[in-house]
Amino acid sequence: MNDFREITWKSPEGLRLFAREWGDAAAPRLPVVCIPGLTRSSRDFEEVAPLIAATGRRVIAVDLRGRGLSEWDSEPARYKPATYAADVVALLDQLALPRAHFVGTSLGGIVTMTLASRHLGRIAGAVLNDVGPVVASEGLKRIATYAGRPQVVQSWADAVAYARRTNGVAFPDNTDADWELFAKRLFREDANGIPVLACDSRVFRPLPSFLVWLLSPLSWFLFRKLANGTPTLLVRGALSDILDAPTVARMRAQAPSMEYVEVDRVGHAPMLTEPAARAAFERRFTTAP
Repeated sequence: MNDFREITWKSPEGLRLFAREWGDAAAPRLPVVCIPGLTRSSRDFEEVAPLIAATGRRVIAVDLRGRGLSEWDSEPARYKPATYAADVVALLDQLALPRAHFVGTSLGGIVTMTLASRHLGRIAGAVLNDVGPVVASEGLKRIATYAGRPQVVQSWADAVAYARRTNGVAFPDNTDADWELFAKRLFREDANGIPVLACDSRVFRPLPSFLVWLLSPLSWFLFRKLANGTPTLLVRGALSDILDAPTVARMRAQAPSMEYVEVDRVGHAPMLTEPAARAAFERRFTTAP
């Protein structure tokens, strides 16, 4: 799980960005780029990435700016999908990768759709993990209860409690060990050994304008461009409060060739190691170019 290599690259503005890499960097098959959710990092892919790499691919999971080990932006207004997409293009250019498959969880899926607006030719295939052109209101209300708010965390026990409190609805079957691992992916230790969220709280500041984008016709246009322009797989957690069933039905109607998988007993967002998701990934990454 931890057998990865570190990659750093520069954003167009010069920020130092970080990624984890698995598999053979010289593998002949097209690589896979994994993009995490709003407050998450490349650590979310540390179990699924080796599974993909086992199909003979190079797998790169990124920390978006302001998350994980990537540098925080001094201009919070730049925390938006278009900026993140430009950062991913910079990574592809630095590594001399003309094309790749993309796996995007939540915000990562929106970044992938945004990337398709100008660089569809660089996307060989896409996985949208529990995300669509709109966000269900129930999920938005839940996120608003903790997004960008100060958290009183003094110990790893507090961090585990926070992880369980904010994500328990999505993972009702998680064990204590699962929540400890979840917390370690959400937090890092500061100089005093106190857990702190591995995310710049200011990533939420551009959220109102971001939600306007989600509610606009542009979001559906970008989804159609991606899903009808390249092989796409949609994964949904059956308990998701972010991607609801009516949105899924509309997405499938607008992209009839899109593959769809639903993960039982999981909400937003599947970790992609669940049996249904794992089987879909094995089919896709074993047979795709």
